[in-house]
Amino acid sequence: MTAPTVVLRDMRWWDIEPVLELEHALFPEDAWSAGMFWSELAHARGPRATRRYVVAEDAAGRLVGYAGLAAAGDLGDVQTIAVAREQWGTGLGARLLTDLLRAATAFECAEVLLEVRVDNTRAQKLYERFGFEPIGFRRGYYQPGNVDALVMRLADPANSLSSAQPVRSESHG
Repeated sequence: MTAPTVVLRDMRWWDIEPVLELEHALFPEDAWSAGMFWSELAHARGPRATRRYVVAEDAAGRLVGYAGLAAAGDLGDVQTIAVAREQWGTGLGARLLTDLLRAATAFECAEVLLEVRVDNTRAQKLYERFGFEPIGFRRGYYQPGNVDALVMRLADPANSLSSAQPVRSESHG
């Protein structure tokens, strides 16, 4: 069965409610608030933008994924990547991550960092395929569940776009 066409586009304020629905479905213990998304989107447009937020819509116009990146100086930080469970294994997570790494390159980031739950091996494998390497832990990072985060680093995001391995499974990291 072929997966329905999914289109990526810039996230806008009217996407916050459907993003929150997916956020709460995937991350019930540590979901972001509407205010957090509003704050991020406030920095995502204009000549001094320091954020990139993108959503994924299926053929029916339903939001099935989203991702965000923050840039500061030459450092990028993947803020979030989420893919609806029914889209796992379709390559959507890799498409979202590719979009963020292109943005990191456009922001002239020399490296990109991210945190991922230590129990989210799907996401870790996705990031490893793109060249991210573990560099440490943040104990109790995800609250209120007190789950540790694995910190991962990617040097030279522009180079990773050409060397990423083909994708077969997905993450919701």
